[in-house]
Amino acid sequence: QVQLVESGGGLVQAGGSLRLSCEASGRTFSSYVMGWFRQAPGKEREFVAAINLSSRTYYADSVKGRITISRDNAKNTVSLQMNSLKPEDTGVYYCAAKFGDGDHNGDWAAYRYRGQGTQVTVSS
Repeated sequence: QVQLVESGGGLVQAGGSLRLSCEASGRTFSSYVMGWFRQAPGKEREFVAAINLSSRTYYADSVKGRITISRDNAKNTVSLQMNSLKPEDTGVYYCAAKFGDGDHNGDWAAYRYRGQGTQVTVSS
């Protein structure tokens, strides 16, 4: 069982930055692919970024060059550094974990463990 707790959300102006963190419980954090997803009001949840067991990273086209995902296995944390934020980045951001490497890193359904989410609001 893995429990995930996100932090770092808030209100920021367009062009600003935020850093989200997700802390995971358990002793096998390094065995999980970690992902971030987001859901804007009235829209479906969408993939943002993922990082696999060897720290290879994956990004949605809409965030490439602006958002960086990283992990610290010693601290059981995964972070999302978000720069040059746009109003369309607004939403609830969810941290998620799936055991072992494999396909479907951008598929919400593939992640067994999910956090409660943290709100990010970007004002124009």
